[in-house]
Amino acid sequence: MSEFLAELIGTMILIIFGGGVVGGVVLKKSKAEGAGWVLITIGWGLAVTMAVYAVGSISGAHINPAVTLGLATVGDFPWAKVPMYITAQIIGAFIGAVIVFFQYLPHWRETEDKGAKLAVFSTDPAVRSPLSNLVSELIGTFVLVMGLLFIGANQFTEGLNPLIVGALIVAIGMSLGGTTGYAINIARDLGPRIAHAVLPIPGKGSSDWGYAWIPIVGPALGGIYGGLFYQAIFTGEFTGAFWGVSVLVAVILIGAANAELKKGDATPSEKVEKAS
Repeated sequence: MSEFLAELIGTMILIIFGGGVVGGVVLKKSKAEGAGWVLITIGWGLAVTMAVYAVGSISGAHINPAVTLGLATVGDFPWAKVPMYITAQIIGAFIGAVIVFFQYLPHWRETEDKGAKLAVFSTDPAVRSPLSNLVSELIGTFVLVMGLLFIGANQFTEGLNPLIVGALIVAIGMSLGGTTGYAINIARDLGPRIAHAVLPIPGKGSSDWGYAWIPIVGPALGGIYGGLFYQAIFTGEFTGAFWGVSVLVAVILIGAANAELKKGDATPSEKVEKAS
């Protein structure tokens, strides 16, 4: 199997299980309906675990453009392969989302909530506030890539590593995912969002393209910074890129905090108007 096909298949597996568990929880008349956030986070963690078992020995199972970008930034992956990996990941995520659509065919019509239907495919924020939402995705992906690097620095019993990676995903989902649904993966959000836009889903609403840039930019920045931070703090390699991205991240964090503090003095109606 080629690395391109491995990344495609791995990301497809990720979305089949990950999108599938969301569908089971939010779509009407599913036997898992209402099972809640804990089931979703565990489902996504196992989704990553299965994807890593499937293709980890072939492509390294990045299954996430943010991981690919983070590893390339610190020299652990060749930049020449980055476009190929990201393309495979987005295509695989799209195919996985299409499969989830077929899995729940009778349930789309039973579900009136347009937001619930979109949630099966892509993320949206609990509180819509663009800079803060960007920060949430940045932090979650920062923790993901740094976590993958420090997990990789340890020796585990053969075959155990994918389970540890899955546990990291569950930890991120339970601890940090409640704000934006923790895309932490450009392909995981973009591929299925495209699928939502083109599939004939009964009663679907907007694909929310106005929000779609956040689960692209946030994970990209978070993945790159996670790699640079690990390289600097854990190995002592303080590069110009590390300092430059650190300044950018600091500006985003301060800007988000300042925007939220200003909202604190607004009336509820003014807050809604500003958020929209």
